[in-house]
Amino acid sequence: MTDIQTLAEKARAEVAAAADEEALKAIERAYTGKDGVVAGLLAAIPTLDPSERRAAGIAANGLKQTVLEAIGSRREELAAGALAARRSGEGFDPTLPAPRPSRGSLHPLTRVTRELEDLFASMGYEVLDGPEVELGHYNFEALNIPADHPARDSQDTFFIDPEAHLVLRTHTSPVQVRAMERLEPPFRAIAPGKVFRQESTDASHDHTFYQMEGLVIGEDISVAHLIGAMKTLLRGIFGRELEVRLRPGYFPFVEPGFELDARCPFCEEGCSVCKRTTWIELLPCGLVHPAVLRAGGLDPERWSGFAFGLGLSRLVMLRYGIDDVRHLMGGDLRFLEQF
Repeated sequence: MTDIQTLAEKARAEVAAAADEEALKAIERAYTGKDGVVAGLLAAIPTLDPSERRAAGIAANGLKQTVLEAIGSRREELAAGALAARRSGEGFDPTLPAPRPSRGSLHPLTRVTRELEDLFASMGYEVLDGPEVELGHYNFEALNIPADHPARDSQDTFFIDPEAHLVLRTHTSPVQVRAMERLEPPFRAIAPGKVFRQESTDASHDHTFYQMEGLVIGEDISVAHLIGAMKTLLRGIFGRELEVRLRPGYFPFVEPGFELDARCPFCEEGCSVCKRTTWIELLPCGLVHPAVLRAGGLDPERWSGFAFGLGLSRLVMLRYGIDDVRHLMGGDLRFLEQF
C-alpha cells in the first residue's frame, strides 16, 4: 500500500506540473494506458498470495481513479486559464487591421437583369413586377389562350388549385394585361421575373427559369418600331450592331407574331452556339393582339403596340458561355463564385 500511495502522490505532482493538453495525455497514457503503471499492477496480482489479491486490485483501481480525477481537474484549470487569458486581451495587438468579411458577388442572372433594366430605362421604359402565383385569367384567358386552346399544351404548369384558377405563371406576359389595366397609354414597360413550366429538365431546359417581357402601347405602332427597339436592345447587350431577321411565328397574344433571330456574334461561318446556321434564335415578338388590348381595357381601334419576350436564362448562358441551364438555379457556390 505504501508503494501505491507513493505512486499516487507522484502522479498528482506530475499532473499539477502539466502545462498543456499534450502533457496531460502523456501522463494519462503512462499511468492508465494498456502498457502503463496500473496495467502492470493488475498483471502482477496473480503472482501474489491469495489473501493479498483483493486488496491489491482495489488499490490498483484506486490509483487509476486518482490519476483520472487529477487529470480532469487539471484540464478544467487549463481551460479556465486559457479563457481568462483571451478575455484579458493578452497578446492582442489593437493596431492590427480587423479581418475583412468575405464578399459575395451578384448572381449572373441578377447582373444581366440589372444591365437590361438600365438599358431599357434609358429608352424610357418602366420596370414592372407581377405575382409569381398568378390568376389563370391573366396567365391564359386575358392573353387570348382559352381553356381549350392547344397553346396550353406547351405551357403546362403547376396548378395551385384543382380548378386551375391559380397557377405558377408560365411566362411574364400576364404583366402585359396588368400594365394595360393600371397605366395610362401611351407607355413603355418591361417586366423581368421568374417563371415555371412543368417539364423535364436537361442541359437546356428547367422547370424554373427567368424571362423579361417587354410592352409598348401607343398610337400607330408598327413592326418598324419593334425592329428598332430590338436592334437597340442587341446593341446594348453585345456592344455592337447586329443584323436581325424576323421569321413568322405563332403566339396567341400577338398578331402578327415573329421569331426574332440575330446574326451570330461569335462566328461568321457557323459555330456550336448558332448550331452552324450563323443565326441565333433570340426571342418571340409581335404586335399586340386586339383581343389582348380589349382584355386590358384598351380600344384596339385607337391603341396598338408591340410585345416581346426575352429569355433571360438563355441570354445569361450565351453571355457567359454556360453550357447547362441547371447551374443557374442549383445554388452551387463553386459555380456562383466564378462571377
